[in-house]
Amino acid sequence: MQSKTAFILLIFFAACFFANELMAQQQELDLFNTTRTDYNRKGMVILGSWAVGNMLWGGIAASQTTGSDKAFHQMNLYWNSVNLIIAGFGYWQASKSPEAMSLWETIEAQQGIEKVLLVNAALDLGYMAGGFYLKERGLRKGNERLQGFGKSIILQGAFLLTFDAIMYGFHSHHAQALPEFVNQLSLGPTGFSLRIPIQ
Repeated sequence: MQSKTAFILLIFFAACFFANELMAQQQELDLFNTTRTDYNRKGMVILGSWAVGNMLWGGIAASQTTGSDKAFHQMNLYWNSVNLIIAGFGYWQASKSPEAMSLWETIEAQQGIEKVLLVNAALDLGYMAGGFYLKERGLRKGNERLQGFGKSIILQGAFLLTFDAIMYGFHSHHAQALPEFVNQLSLGPTGFSLRIPIQ
């Protein structure tokens, strides 16, 4: 009878121990995901601030200049109207209360943001190439509007490329914490197992 009671107590305490370890693992995942969304939120604040500054600068300067300078400031205003919408939507997305995510959902979300930033960086290079094309075409045609638009798009593409590269750097560095979780999993012939280190 005593051995049966001792066995039940052993099972109970083992279950409590494993439950606590699993809760600790989930808390670490939640912290990892919170950090990722914090990076995104702060990034959207930076993008939104750049957009507002360019819109104010562009709106004021466009009314006080002519020729290619006027076109430059006009395009800054137009371009950053879109940036502001993107920043607002991105900030709203990053500010929503995060739901608890599994390890696989966390990995997908982490890889997703890194892929988005890499695709954006490629697009930024395309914007800059398009800006150089417009500027060159404007010079050949004597079209000051195209020259101004081209210079603006080069500037905006360069900013976005720098922004996306820095954001990618932060996210890529943050992703290095994931192997700590992944290394505790193993795949066997009957399914997945979780290794819980005993400190």
